[in-house]
Amino acid sequence: MKCVKDDLLLYAVTDRHWLNGRTLYEVVKESLDGGATFIQLREKNLDETTFLKEAKEIKKLCKEYKVPFVINDNVDIAIEMDADGVHVGQSDMEAGDVRAKLGDDKIIGVSAQTVEQAVLAEKRGADYLGVGAVFPTGSKADATEVSYETLKAICEAVSIPVIAIGGITNENVKELSGSGIVGIAVISAIYGKENIKEAAKELKEITKKVVSND
Repeated sequence: MKCVKDDLLLYAVTDRHWLNGRTLYEVVKESLDGGATFIQLREKNLDETTFLKEAKEIKKLCKEYKVPFVINDNVDIAIEMDADGVHVGQSDMEAGDVRAKLGDDKIIGVSAQTVEQAVLAEKRGADYLGVGAVFPTGSKADATEVSYETLKAICEAVSIPVIAIGGITNENVKELSGSGIVGIAVISAIYGKENIKEAAKELKEITKKVVSND
């Protein structure tokens, strides 16, 4: 599966912190029902066996909805369970090495905070970039903020799709209009809400308008 621009409109990143007694499968299904177009499984503190079991279940679910499914950071697990791809940060494995391990038919997303990082990631085989944090965020302690100007400059400097990430809500997403992004990646704006389906639906509609302004 290759990455197409429209798949990146509403990119949902999982986080167990928001489960509130529900299973990850349930909340991901709700977000897909609400229109999420891409799912990233992000697990920082789960043992490998549990992670693998969960990843396989969610992969199956995403396949039913024809939505790309990638794993955060863990290239080996992505290979083992045949995910659609991986998303790596600047401190994780470099895009060229990931491509060598995964092969040409998988999706590779790379986090970038500067134009230099973005250009290099594209050169080394990234399919899309996640740029941020565009707003202050509580879900990543080490997230450096990226200004609107830098976000726009990155979109202009690369030919691969760019999504914005970090602290995005229904209220502030409009501020990203005109930047050149093709979509947004969110955690709590969907999974932190009581009605996940409704939250995803609403955010998707707003984001469509933001993206079509470019």
